[in-house]
Amino acid sequence: MSFSPLDILWLFFIISSLQPIVRQRALEIRRVYAFRRLETRRNSRAIGLIHRQETMSILGFPVARYIDIQDSEEVLRAIQLTDPSVPIDLILHTPGGLVLAAEQIAAALKDHPAPVTVFVPHYAMSGGTLIALAADEIVMGQHAVLGPVDPQIGQYAAASILQVIDRKPIAEVDDQTVIFADVASKAIAQVRASVQDLLQPRMDPEAAAKLACTLSEGRWTHDYPITVKEARQLGLPVSTDLPQEIFELMGLYPQTSQRRPSVEYLPVPYGPERGQRRAVQPAKA
Repeated sequence: MSFSPLDILWLFFIISSLQPIVRQRALEIRRVYAFRRLETRRNSRAIGLIHRQETMSILGFPVARYIDIQDSEEVLRAIQLTDPSVPIDLILHTPGGLVLAAEQIAAALKDHPAPVTVFVPHYAMSGGTLIALAADEIVMGQHAVLGPVDPQIGQYAAASILQVIDRKPIAEVDDQTVIFADVASKAIAQVRASVQDLLQPRMDPEAAAKLACTLSEGRWTHDYPITVKEARQLGLPVSTDLPQEIFELMGLYPQTSQRRPSVEYLPVPYGPERGQRRAVQPAKA
């Protein structure tokens, strides 16, 4: 059988089209094995809530992910499939998302009878922090961060909208801003009550109310990083005993491929001797 140049060209396009699908499927299989290894070692149910930019389609368009209703449905389903006596390990890596979805997940984790551990290898901001507050223990990477849970109204912080009402005479404020301020006041009160409810099982009511106010009142910008040290100072049950398997699992959630990677290194452990052998003399002026 002979192939014409046109046949070869079509074959090339077919193989090129199928390659991303095959690669994605292989990656999904590796994730399943990674989750199972973690579950076997810790005798737990492992759930991943991991949001990265990934190339999910044949055409290669990157898709940014946030906590949404579909996420809450899937996590709730996983919790329902877990026996009350089985601990839950949640791997959390997210910039946040819908308050409703985050509160649903947090409530389900809080009500699970067995211990719940949330692992934060890099960051869990906004709604991610709200979910982490439901855990019996938060295990963070040494340089991982959490964030404030103050609600946002559109593109503005609810607390900032209220500042407009406080600083200007009401006659000088337009009707839309007044409406936004009313919504902002309610949103802050609702999030504060939700956080306080999540914290009370592990903190006395006064401390829980104070921390809920701190996290929801808009004291910081919404992307303010709450480090391990600061999280402990706030009274959160945080440790840094993050299993190496969690970092290995995160490696199976790559960002969108680029022509040239932004970060490059040899992906092997380096000890003191290897580091000394590979040391490069600084350039002299």
